[in-house]
Amino acid sequence: MKVGYARCSTVRQDTAVQVGLLTKAGVHRDHIYIDHGISGRQAKRPGLENAINASREGDEFCVTKLDRLSRSAGDLHETVDRLAARGVALSIDGKVYDPTDPMGKMFIGMLGLMAEFESDLIRSRTRDAIAAAGAAGRMKGRPHTLTPEERAYLLRMYETRRFKIETLCKNNGLKRSALYKNLQLARAERDSLTESAE
Repeated sequence: MKVGYARCSTVRQDTAVQVGLLTKAGVHRDHIYIDHGISGRQAKRPGLENAINASREGDEFCVTKLDRLSRSAGDLHETVDRLAARGVALSIDGKVYDPTDPMGKMFIGMLGLMAEFESDLIRSRTRDAIAAAGAAGRMKGRPHTLTPEERAYLLRMYETRRFKIETLCKNNGLKRSALYKNLQLARAERDSLTESAE
């Protein structure tokens, strides 16, 4: 059986995109557990607990993206260990990793470290950019309503070309103009990360 888990960090957001991707991956709607308006760094995530408890040996635990499962390497290791103890494989965006296999466990750990690093780096660069813009007097209009992580996820969903602009606007609580501004900023943040990695 495939067990799905979806999470969004703010009450403005909607998990419909994640749920849609999970069902396309073969997860029955009744087997998808959701945490709405809960950060991945929070210790108490009822939906995650229910999803893990519903998993049985031989099942696949499915998420659309690693950061939906956790935002820290330590928390990810704990979750993966719990799945491994149950004999449950972890599926991330359709790719299955067996946490009971040493190579699979190592790869999941590496993904967790990279996800945490990316999150911290985006947060740091965004703070620096906002501070620089404020010092130069370039901060105008209303602030962007999405976090860097939410913008990055929005950009990935937009670039799949699977969803209408209206759907993305509704799911993220944004008007069309704000959506495009967040997409533009997400691209700039991604390019900045790419340049720093080269």
